Parts: sequence; structure tokens; C-alpha cells
Amino acid sequence: MEGGDEGIERVEDSKDLQQQSKALDKLTDHVEDRQLDSTRVQEAMASIAASKEADLNAMRLREKELAAVKINAAEVDIIANELELDKKVAERTLREHKGDAVAAIRHLLHVGNL
Repeated sequence: MEGGDEGIERVEDSKDLQQQSKALDKLTDHVEDRQLDSTRVQEAMASIAASKEADLNAMRLREKELAAVKINAAEVDIIANELELDKKVAERTLREHKGDAVAAIRHLLHVGNL
């Protein structure tokens, strides 16, 4: 009977090896399918660069718009002093609120930058 047991073990070992071999083949096939195409990489890089450039242009345009907003220097000083803020923060917030000091102060109090 011991001789029969060896045959069963060999069949089981053989099945295990076949399953492991199939699993390994699936893994290596998957990696081979995912080879990078240099054209796709270049297109993706160009897309990222274009997106970054568009973001920079939008930021520049926003800065120009804010610089064009007329603000009262005395209001900047009052906001900076009373809320204990840097003058640049007070000025920027005032510009973002189109020179409306009350709206700027409400925003600063609401956001909790203090």
C-alpha cells in the first residue's frame, strides 16, 4: 500500500506544480502586456506641461485682476492693525473682496485666519 501512496503524492505534486506554473505565467504575461509606449508617455508629458502652463496663465491673469482693484491704504492699515495681520494678507483679502472692507473683515473672521 505504501507504493500506491507515493503515486497519489506525485499526482498531487504534479497538479500543484501545474497550478503554480499557470499562476506564474499569468503574472509574467500581465507584466509583458503593460510595456510602456514612448509615444503615449510623450503625449502624457505634453498634456501635463500644457495643463501647468494653463494654470500659470490663469494665476497671472488673476494677479493682474487683483492688482487693478482700487483699495484704500487706510483700510489696509486698519484691518492689519485691528486683526493683527500682516499688511500683505490684509491687502490681498481687501483686493479679493473688490475693496469692500466689511466683506474682507467678515471673510477673515469667518475663515479664522486670526
